[in-house]
Amino acid sequence: MPLTHEEFAGLTHLGSGKVRELFAVGDDAVLLVASDRISAFDVVLPTEIPDKGAVLTGLSLWWFDQLADLVPSHVVSSNVDEYPAELTPYTEQLRGRSMLCRRLNMVQIECVARGYLTGSGLKDYQRTGAVSGHPLPTGLVDGSKLPAPIYTPSTKAPIGEHDENISRADAAGRIGTELAAELERLTLQIFGRASVLAAERGILLADTKFEFGHDTQGTLRLADEVLTPDSSRFWPEDTWRPGASQPSFDKQYIRDYLTSTGWDRTAPGPELPADVVEATRVRYVEAYERLTGISFKDYLSTV
Repeated sequence: MPLTHEEFAGLTHLGSGKVRELFAVGDDAVLLVASDRISAFDVVLPTEIPDKGAVLTGLSLWWFDQLADLVPSHVVSSNVDEYPAELTPYTEQLRGRSMLCRRLNMVQIECVARGYLTGSGLKDYQRTGAVSGHPLPTGLVDGSKLPAPIYTPSTKAPIGEHDENISRADAAGRIGTELAAELERLTLQIFGRASVLAAERGILLADTKFEFGHDTQGTLRLADEVLTPDSSRFWPEDTWRPGASQPSFDKQYIRDYLTSTGWDRTAPGPELPADVVEATRVRYVEAYERLTGISFKDYLSTV
């Protein structure tokens, strides 16, 4: 049965994202619950991917630990047995797929880092020879490694609408020059750390996006999910071949399937066949296991 906010009727529901449900916990905390929903081309699809919410949560928690010396996260706890009493009736629904977090004032841009050319960055490059104001060499193709990672901020679009790449100058105009510079520095620093960790495990981190927010003391924190198959493109290093869509451990598999159907990318999206659902689940679980070195079954048994 799909997880929706109606299952948590006793809690104050703050909003629904493409994947997550957000609830208020007291005055200064929020509960993030990752469902098994999946979106493509900014449309939430009617078919869910089993265990996807647990993969996103477990992998985000692992990455928050790897990055803690670079930037603090919003996580207070992911141990449901330590949650406030008001959450006790929902313990089993929350186990393995939730995080109790500090309430943040979110920065209203998404921070994207790219190490390889693909997706919307490729389209920008084909049209202008640059990505978000970064001039790039001629002759690059889908999957080409960039001379150096680049920072390409984007807007935060409401559900059903498309995020848009913006220039660094535009980002600075929206959030202020000082904060924009700090987000660019942090984004590239985190991307560099994550790229090295992924490469040690035979995975190329093609691109990813981060979200940040300030807590009540004004501390800038890394928020939402981080370096998951939903927010990133992960490619097996041994099959990387520039010039075409790459095999991946993320939802590019679903994007490719949907493109093959001729779907016009407007809601409602089509149902996914069982083989596509299972193949997607396998990719998500493999991403978790290869990156963390932990069996996904072991993760589920310890939460």
